[in-house]
Amino acid sequence: MTLLLVKSLKVRYSGDSMDEYVILVDENDNPIGKEEKVKCHLPNGKLHRAFTALIFNNEGKLLLTKRSGSKMLWPGVWDGTVASHPREGETYVSSAERRMPEEIGISCKMNYVNKFEYHVPYKDIGSENEICGTLIGTIDSFDESSLIKDEISEIKWISSDELKNELKQNRDAYCPWMILALYLLPSGWGSDSVPAELYRSEGLGKDGNEVFSSLIPYQWTVEWAKRAFENAIKHYIPDNNWRYVS
Repeated sequence: MTLLLVKSLKVRYSGDSMDEYVILVDENDNPIGKEEKVKCHLPNGKLHRAFTALIFNNEGKLLLTKRSGSKMLWPGVWDGTVASHPREGETYVSSAERRMPEEIGISCKMNYVNKFEYHVPYKDIGSENEICGTLIGTIDSFDESSLIKDEISEIKWISSDELKNELKQNRDAYCPWMILALYLLPSGWGSDSVPAELYRSEGLGKDGNEVFSSLIPYQWTVEWAKRAFENAIKHYIPDNNWRYVS
């Protein structure tokens, strides 16, 4: 039955590059093997490595992308800027910087923030069971004509206040992992109250906190924004099956 389901999904969602392999990991994000992408996204898919990349502009707005209707999971739903999976030999940063021009047609320097684990089903089709790294970057402008239409159908810039209102009215129009990533963005960069491990970056330590304070607009980390994200997470993952990793 599982084999038939895998073959069916490969045909139905051929636009999702399902012959790719993803990195299987343990609870500490140590690689333990690899598996076909489609098999990892079945209802009881294996834990694997992923990332979500968030790009902000100089007005503090976040670039959202609408997932292609050919996607296996959450088709036609608003996501962060880019979400994908690192390949063998890649870091979270290098995989995000590779994937950025492949999906939205631009290059952007990315900075690693943290990672979390979550498992959330999508209808009776499949699920996401991932340790997901969060990366952030900034750009001044974006030309929508550079979009790769097989991956992304539409974009929009959104403020934290606009997203807060959207999450009250239409939570299911947004991907769960994006909201988790936003909820876990650390506030108070540069403060001694922020745990040192939250400053960790691939190639960037706590001395780089001034970089992060300029990359994460404050309005995404204030209390009312955190409450909106937290309420949405309770809707997406009512069994609370997620955790901060490091």
